Amino acid sequence: MIQRIQTVYLFVASLAIYALFLFPLANILTADGAKKIMITGVFQTLNNQVAQTESFTLLTIATGILGLIPLVLIFLFKNRKKQLLLVYLTVVVFIGFSFWVAQTVKGASQTLMQISDYGIGAGLSSVAILFLVLAAKGINRDDKLVKSADRLR
Repeated sequence: MIQRIQTVYLFVASLAIYALFLFPLANILTADGAKKIMITGVFQTLNNQVAQTESFTLLTIATGILGLIPLVLIFLFKNRKKQLLLVYLTVVVFIGFSFWVAQTVKGASQTLMQISDYGIGAGLSSVAILFLVLAAKGINRDDKLVKSADRLR
């Protein structure tokens, strides 16, 4: 059962969360210089030097742990009901995480006279939630298939 489609969905959800370490959440151009808000902190360009001006340690640790959850859920394929429940709980946790990230970006970009745009990282947690929902649909479909096969026996 580990080769089912929900395994792929859970793996892609995990990759989407770990991709937050690669892509910026927001890019801000201020009078002082350019800022890049990443999941690990705020990086500012001053005098052609990139320096980390603010660190998001707790957010970085939470991102690492949340990326592991879908990978762990892959190996709960023998107990579909528990796997399905944990996938739904993970969706709720990811929604809370997305809110936390949005508030962090909002707090880090509090400057006057700025031009900002959102990076690829701003949408990655939504992509992870989408793939978790697709995984839940796949688990439900497998559960129905097993129940119908049990009725035929």
